[in-house]
Amino acid sequence: MSSKFPPLECRDVKRILKKLGFAFVVQRGSHEKWQKIVDGKLRSVTVDCPNAPFSQTLITSMASQAGVSKQAFYDALP
Repeated sequence: MSSKFPPLECRDVKRILKKLGFAFVVQRGSHEKWQKIVDGKLRSVTVDCPNAPFSQTLITSMASQAGVSKQAFYDALP
């Protein structure tokens, strides 16, 4: 486990998404969809809280969906 990128809990990811300007849109089962418009394009991030703490693979995927690097994703953690 890398100390530079520690595991994130669901509440951490939600805080990051809010700070990045995403808004909660809908929940289907355990999957939450967060969205925002960036440069005229809709970006969606799916968060599946029962998988928390999230693996580095899932964190990288959520950062990519958000359109930011993994480092920028972590930097947005309040």
